[in-house]
Amino acid sequence: MVPSKRAPSSSSSTPTPSKPSSQSHSQSSSSAQQPTPKPSSASSRTSTALSSSSSSNDPRAIAAGLWKTYREKTPQRVKLIDVFMGFLVVVGGLQFVYCVLVGNYPFNAFLSGFSATVGQFVLTASLRIQTNPENKEEFRSVSHERD
Repeated sequence: MVPSKRAPSSSSSTPTPSKPSSQSHSQSSSSAQQPTPKPSSASSRTSTALSSSSSSNDPRAIAAGLWKTYREKTPQRVKLIDVFMGFLVVVGGLQFVYCVLVGNYPFNAFLSGFSATVGQFVLTASLRIQTNPENKEEFRSVSHERD
């Protein structure tokens, strides 16, 4: 069914090459139809890939869609926890940069500060997972005060 639909468009755009006279007309037309759909399907795949890469694979479009979905569907309490987690990342990064640039003479101080920041981040991530309304079924035993 598909080759018969493509046959008029391929035969109107390019003439079919002449085949030996021993083949019948139906065989030569079916063999002539096979090469033409391959380039057209490849070109349609290429044009589809180009159009999809420009719209759905664009990193800016993906980031904008992700940010829009986050703003619209994330509860305020979870957003507040996310801000605190961002603050912890900044504090940990500043501690690490200070250690690299200035030095780590009191290494115990750096180690304790950095590990406290990482530990607080991990505990906050656990709290975020437990308080997220989408995970309510998985954490039935969590008290309702965390909700």
